[in-house]
Order: sequence, then structure tokens, then C-alpha cells
Amino acid sequence: MNTHSAAGSPVPNPDQLPFVAPCRPLSTWAPFEWLRLGWRDLRAAARQSLFYGLLFALLGASLAVLTWRLGLLALYIGLASGFVFIGPFLAMGLYSLSYQLEHGHKPTLFFSLQEGQAHLRETLVLGVCLLIVMLVWGRAAMVISVFLPSDAVPNWRDLTPYLSIGSAVGAFFCAIVFATTAFSLPMLLDRRADAITAVVTSINATLRNKLAMLIWGSIIVAAVLIGFATLFLGFILLMPLLGHATWHAYRQTINADLWPTTHI
Repeated sequence: MNTHSAAGSPVPNPDQLPFVAPCRPLSTWAPFEWLRLGWRDLRAAARQSLFYGLLFALLGASLAVLTWRLGLLALYIGLASGFVFIGPFLAMGLYSLSYQLEHGHKPTLFFSLQEGQAHLRETLVLGVCLLIVMLVWGRAAMVISVFLPSDAVPNWRDLTPYLSIGSAVGAFFCAIVFATTAFSLPMLLDRRADAITAVVTSINATLRNKLAMLIWGSIIVAAVLIGFATLFLGFILLMPLLGHATWHAYRQTINADLWPTTHI
């Protein structure tokens, strides 16, 4: 039986909801429209957005310093406590800013921080899933190291098997993480859906729009590389831009109307 919200609209029984939210077909160049809309949101909420960008930059720099001083163990600790758990929380804040702008509200940092806290449970569930993938990825990287030549100064021919296998395995795990997170976090903020439904929805939408999502993934990789090349200073601008663009990617791709909204 359906219940009703305070506004009188029916709220579907969770048991009657489908396992995955339907997605819309995307044009090949849709990611560039997302960037345009993301830039618009960034300009409209510049101070709040750049605050999150600064946090992303500090997080990346801290991870780099830990890895340099403590070695590979620090990399695992950083991934677990940093980008895997804190990163999604910060992204939630950026999605909230875009949501506020979309509905004609004045964007506030306080409200966006509250959003991240309100969805902490499902965000942590998703973070644990990502952590498992990261740990398996790290283990795979250690196994692949057997292909690394033992010569002190190996030539490119000797390095080819190691680089080829490593790149293929890395691309596989990158694809898993990308498909899992492309639309799941915005859906968790927008709708009362569980983490599993959001993840399956994200993977389904990614597979059904392969070309557009390949371009979107390439844009994200390029932005991350620019961030690294600028000693993480590029993250201050690029991470908010990608965050706002991701919200518009979700809104244009996922039809989650069957799920009740998390907002009043």
C-alpha cells in the first residue's frame, strides 16, 4: 500500500520500486553541455564552489605528501580515508549547490554541508564498495609487478609486457569505478534510493550511453592530470566544475521520478 507525504503526494512502497531507474539516450556531445551548465553553476556559486575545490586540492596534496614520506602503505590509507570516503562527501556538497540553483534558491555553504551529512550512511556504503575495488586493484598491481624486468635500466622492449598488462588492468578497474560513480552519488542526494539501486542505475546508464560516457570519462581524466601537473592547484577550479557538471549529467540522463525526493 502506498503512503502519502506531508504535501499529500503518494510515496511508493519501497518493495514496489524497480531495481534500476531508467535512463535517457544521450547525444555524443552531451558532456560538453554538462560542462557549460557546470560552469554556469560555478560562476553563480563561486565562493561556495571554490571552497570545496580548495578542500579537494588539500586532500590531494596531503595524500601525495603521505605517499612520499611513508610509501605505498600511506597510499592505501589515503585512498581509504581520503578520496574514497571524504571525496564523495565533498562531491555531495557540490551537487547540493547545483540543486539549490536549479530550484531558484540562493546557494548556501551551510545547506550544502548539511546535505553531505544527511546522506552519510548511503555515501559510506558506496565508499566501502569503492574501497573493496581499490584494494583488489592494489593487489592486482602487486601481482602484475612480476612482469617488471629485473634489469637496473630496462629498455622499452623489456617494459612492454609490464606496461601493456598494467595498462589493461588499470583501465578495467578505472571503468568499474567510473561506471559505479557516474550517476550514483547525485541520485543518492536527489532521491530516497539505496546505494545498490543507485550503483546499478549508474552502471546501466553508462553501458547504454557508451560513446558519450567515454568522452565524459576522458574529460575527467584530463582534468585530473591537469590537477596533478599543477601540483593540485588545478583542483581548486576543476573539481567544482566537474562536480556541478556531474549533477547536470545526472539530471539529463536518469529518470528517477518514481523514487520520492529527499527534499521538501
